Amino acid sequence: MEHAVHFTLTEARQALRNLMPYISNMIILKKVLDETGYDIYNHHYFGGVGTNGTGAHPPELDELIKCLKIITDSGVIIKGMDNGLIDFPHLRSNGAEVYLCYLYGEGDILYWHTLADGFQGRKSINEL
Repeated sequence: MEHAVHFTLTEARQALRNLMPYISNMIILKKVLDETGYDIYNHHYFGGVGTNGTGAHPPELDELIKCLKIITDSGVIIKGMDNGLIDFPHLRSNGAEVYLCYLYGEGDILYWHTLADGFQGRKSINEL
């Protein structure tokens, strides 16, 4: 097994409801940081603009880190900060480890996919 934590569909849906404020905030904060030219992956401003020399970073980065920690500490995997793409590890009845897949704005967990197939291989939750 690749993951220690697995969600039933019911547990994933409950976790999604609990995490929705953090997912929404993650998307907003990432957009704000992108718009200010801050590279969250390398922890500096693009093109040397901004407070790079002082060692300061935008306060939105601290908030983003808190959101990411809350989401990932629950066992959820963030696949896309920009669009709110997240996966919930799940065990199918045949024992196969798959992901219950949610994209921000879909309203519910409507899809699943294998670990190897990723987003492009999403199938209806009815086929789980």
